[in-house]
Formats: sequence, C-alpha cells, structure tokens
Amino acid sequence: MTRPAAVLFDCDGVIVDSEGPSFLLFLEELAVHGLPLTPEEFETRFVGGTVEMVAERARAAGARLPEDWVARFYDRMYAMLTDGVPLVEGVTGVLDRLDAAGVPYAVGSNGSMQKMQITLGQHGLMGRFRAVVSGQAIGNPKPAPDVYLQAAAACGVDPGACVVIEDSANGARAGLAAGMRVLGYAEHGVGTPTARQLTALGVPLFHRMADLPGLIGL
Repeated sequence: MTRPAAVLFDCDGVIVDSEGPSFLLFLEELAVHGLPLTPEEFETRFVGGTVEMVAERARAAGARLPEDWVARFYDRMYAMLTDGVPLVEGVTGVLDRLDAAGVPYAVGSNGSMQKMQITLGQHGLMGRFRAVVSGQAIGNPKPAPDVYLQAAAACGVDPGACVVIEDSANGARAGLAAGMRVLGYAEHGVGTPTARQLTALGVPLFHRMADLPGLIGL
C-alpha cells in the first residue's frame, strides 16, 4: 500500500480498548429485558451500530426495553468508561509514527462526543487528532460515509487518498462508501464474526496495531 495522505481511525476497539466491557454491559442489559444472547450472537447482530440502533434491533428481536432504556444505558456506560479504559496496545506508537511522517489523522466514530471525551480525554488524546467526528452528532452514523468524508475534509485531503482503520463491518462499509481504502483491525484473529464480515467485504485484516505503519508505507 502506498503512503496515504491521511489516516482515519474508528475509536472503540481501534484506539481505545472499550469494546469488551461494553459488550458485557449490553449482554447484561439485554438479558435482563428478555433477550439473552451469547457474545458471538451479539457481535454478529449488533456490533458497529449506535446504542439507538441496538435498541431498535433488540426490540425487533423481542427485547422488552423501556422507553428510557437508551438514556439509562448511556448513563451506565459513561460511568463504566469514566472508571478507566485502556488504549489499544501499540496505538500511541502508530500516532507517533504518523506525526514523524507528517501524515495527518482523525477519528470517525458512531460513538457520541461525550463518550469520546471520556475515553480519549482520559489519555489526553482529544487534541491530538485533526478532528474527532461523531456520527451521532452529525446525524448520519455509519454505514453512511459522512463521518469519514468530514474527517477527510478536516485533514484537508481527498477522500480517495485516505485509509480507514476499522474493526466493524458497518464502519468498513462507511469507509468504502466514501471511496477510501479500508484496513480491518482484527485483534482476536480471523475466526470472529466481525473478522469474517470484514473479509466478506474484501477488507484486508491485520492483528497487531504495531504492524500498521509498515502496512501503510511508513
């Protein structure tokens, strides 16, 4: 792969290692409200959407979620994340390499701005990116391409010259729809439901964040 003009990152599971605790919270909440799922079932059916999307799909599948469930879930999730969430191993080294090479980078996420202020903010990263774009804040989350198109514009580069780093099929679809190259971060290997979905989209996978600079020509 030739060196991109900008690198655009998803947030959860790519920069901050928040997906495991969030999965467990979703599984607990859905089971309490009548929709018990295995982790693999949840990953296959729900990963990559907003909390609002999860609620809509869960209700369609039979979950008895109260009207205020989304707001209450956000409150629980924000409290959990405020207690501390680690960065994905190797990601700060990737950002250092991008800085050294003069390659701009930004975040495009379906998460809310408040969530990213918590997770990125506790590591002092909010100001390090050219932009932190929330699909919820702009009103058109992934798989729509808007978050990545806005992130590319903030970096001042053509969308086709960007590479997107994603860990979900919805996010990969957003990057592809924006006309960008997409690499799939699959920390847990090729056998997970998400990794299989990314492969089905034709997205190349990598498994260690430390390998990313070499994959993008740095």
